[in-house]
Amino acid sequence: MKLIFLDIDGTLTRPGENVPPDSALQAIKKTQEKGNKVFLCTGRNQDMLKPLLKYGFDGVVGSSGGYVTVGDEVLFDCPMTDAQRDLALRVLHKNGVFCTIEAKTGSWGDDNIDAFLKEQPEGNSEIERWRKALSENLGIRPMSEYDGSPIYKVVVMCTKEEQLAEAKALLEADFSFVVQEVKAHSCINGELVNRAFDKGRGVRLVYEYFGLTAADTYGFGDSMNDLEMIQTVGTSVCMENGAESLKQISDMVCPSVEEDGLFKAFEKLHLL
Repeated sequence: MKLIFLDIDGTLTRPGENVPPDSALQAIKKTQEKGNKVFLCTGRNQDMLKPLLKYGFDGVVGSSGGYVTVGDEVLFDCPMTDAQRDLALRVLHKNGVFCTIEAKTGSWGDDNIDAFLKEQPEGNSEIERWRKALSENLGIRPMSEYDGSPIYKVVVMCTKEEQLAEAKALLEADFSFVVQEVKAHSCINGELVNRAFDKGRGVRLVYEYFGLTAADTYGFGDSMNDLEMIQTVGTSVCMENGAESLKQISDMVCPSVEEDGLFKAFEKLHLL
């Protein structure tokens, strides 16, 4: 049995979308019929990945590793503390950073974040995800409506990296600042991920649950928030549309999501 871990935005689907290409669904079904198991491994929270669960995945490494399941069994659940959340938002907002916070049941964004996103160029899968989510009203509510639910992750967007400096000084002991690879003059975007978890550790929890080793795992991603997954799995694959630095450390680069990349990679790796 092999375990396959799939990022969503820019890997399984076009950024911000919830319908994988037919070829990807065919690949997933065929490999499961061979006895392999397929997991979503994503920065999305449970609410934002929920539309994909109907496709029959075997579990989830969600919220960048903060919430891990096999079937209906929860292996790991680690939201940040209220104090960590409040400090992060206070310092980030003080420096003009746009924030979105993610719980299991929903996401809340700064009220003017949609105007900020409209000004940003295309080409970054995370920016495209948020632009799509806002334009199609995929459950991101105004920060003023936040209900106090436990938060797993803070997504950040700003125009200059120095806007994150104070937050890094105060929070970097507890949180990794995962900044996406961006083109010159583009928006700085990324996320604060608790150092208590990451996608790689989520992958490890799953393969240990089945009594397997890293050699039995395959990981597919496209952006720098997939780094720990790519470093952990036995066979790592970056999409052609992915970050150049991720391609350099992956075992294989496959065609983009628009070019049936997952099906072609599964076929080449004898997973079908």
